[in-house]
Amino acid sequence: MTRYDAIIIGTGQAGPSLAGRLVEAGKSVSIIERKSFGGTCVNTGCVPTKALVASAYAAHIARRAAEFGITIDGKVGVDMKAVKARKDAISGASRRGLEDWLRHLAGCTVYDAHARFVTPRQVLVGDQLLEAEQIFINVGGRASAPQISGLDQVDYLTNSSMMEIDVLPRHLVIIGGSYIGLEFAQIYRRFGSEVTVIELAPRLIAREDEDVSAAVTDILRDEGIDVRVDAKGLAVARDGADVVVSLTRDGGSHKVRGSHLLLAVGRRPNTDDLGLDKAGVAVDERGYVVVDDQLRTSVPGIWALGDCNGKGAFTHTSYNDGEIVIANLLENDPRRVSDRITAYALYVDPPLGRAGMTEGEIRKSGRKALIAKRPMTRVGRAVEKGETQGFMKIAVDAESGAILGAAILGTGGDEVIHSILDVMYAKAPWTVIRRAMHIHPTVSELVPTMLSDLRPMD
Repeated sequence: MTRYDAIIIGTGQAGPSLAGRLVEAGKSVSIIERKSFGGTCVNTGCVPTKALVASAYAAHIARRAAEFGITIDGKVGVDMKAVKARKDAISGASRRGLEDWLRHLAGCTVYDAHARFVTPRQVLVGDQLLEAEQIFINVGGRASAPQISGLDQVDYLTNSSMMEIDVLPRHLVIIGGSYIGLEFAQIYRRFGSEVTVIELAPRLIAREDEDVSAAVTDILRDEGIDVRVDAKGLAVARDGADVVVSLTRDGGSHKVRGSHLLLAVGRRPNTDDLGLDKAGVAVDERGYVVVDDQLRTSVPGIWALGDCNGKGAFTHTSYNDGEIVIANLLENDPRRVSDRITAYALYVDPPLGRAGMTEGEIRKSGRKALIAKRPMTRVGRAVEKGETQGFMKIAVDAESGAILGAAILGTGGDEVIHSILDVMYAKAPWTVIRRAMHIHPTVSELVPTMLSDLRPMD
């Protein structure tokens, strides 16, 4: 048995930075990775998909070149093997860089194997038994498959296996009209595939406000993506080389025939083969590790960070989990998960940046609020770039002046949202932004202007 001060299971976004801080504090650390260093973000999530988004955007702009006075001789084509090679190079460099850093981190030992708990303080890694007083679970999650009739009889793709595609699907059928599904829908439509999105809910990205959902739907449909919402009774079947999805909608039966099927209907935590029962670590009905506000599990000395704890499903929430644990363990700073403000982005083009509460959540809370909204057609920078789809909106508390939430659906929305988010963290009133002088010409400069048009929320 080998003893360490700390064991970290998984090299997703929380694990490596935690390892670095622990060894800086003089602790001996082991970090365990069974497959790909960097976890979902580096290998099948943020890094490779945003590389694909960039390639798709380049193809889209090239096709629009004439709008900008640019002449391109010949047809704009997409070389899928080159697209994949670029994506793989970017993702691979990130993965290799992280792995190299960990392997050369003094005081940290890397194990390449699957880890399983034996006791609350012992972990079996291959045939080696490791022991530590502090253990950190950072195992992430994976795509889940829904209960759909016939699914076990057809081949289908997930966000992970999509990373291996180096050909252009003739017709990509996507089940799931939320963040992952919509990003792939636009990517492959811009590459040249016919794309159909099938969503069981009455509208796309159902957690968003109706105006956001409607605007995103319009953006996708304008690019030729077939959107089928409120789909019921799904069934899939193989018909020759194609896959056929049957559904009922608007009182009628429909069939969608495609060459490839992508499932984008949710995620599940990688906690089912960790031996958590041997350690006494509690999980909920979906398999997520139960943690408190400082990410401690039901067993003292064991923490859970990242997607496996159900406290967030983003790279930034995972990384922030690591910062919370570090603050509590090493800095005498009692940071908590509940301190953070909801923030995320949807990387369709134009992107959606979100912070705080949705308009719907504010209405349900019953609090008095003011709201302002501005179409991107009235944002000079968007007009100059020829990217006027979408809108901005912000809501504030009518009594305290606190910013409650914002949505920026438009060019640069994923960056602009931070000018609002940082003021929210500072607990400053909306008037701080209203009085600020922003740079012209930018999208952000219209946030203060928008705040001049606050009106009572109906």
